Amino acid sequence: MEWLLISIIVGFPILALLAAAGYVYRDAPKHGMSPYKWAALAGLVPFFGFFAYIFERDDRTTDATDREEMFVDGPFQIHKSRADDTPFANTPEERVDDEFDENS
Repeated sequence: MEWLLISIIVGFPILALLAAAGYVYRDAPKHGMSPYKWAALAGLVPFFGFFAYIFERDDRTTDATDREEMFVDGPFQIHKSRADDTPFANTPEERVDDEFDENS
């Protein structure tokens, strides 16, 4: 009975690491990432490797055509969901130069 408890205590974490590495290996090519590198990181570095992959994956886009629609026009590439938050003006008429006022 003792060997069953030990095998569960040791086997479950190993099985969880292998499952995380397998998921990363299958999911990484969909996001343009190296499956070997990220699967090794997820399998060999418990917790941190898998979550590092998840955070890095979220920063990437999966479709190149989506990138064209992703940013608004302007001097900087700003995601269109954040375009209203930026203090930068999109057109020359909207630009106001507060630092270099002619009257000061």
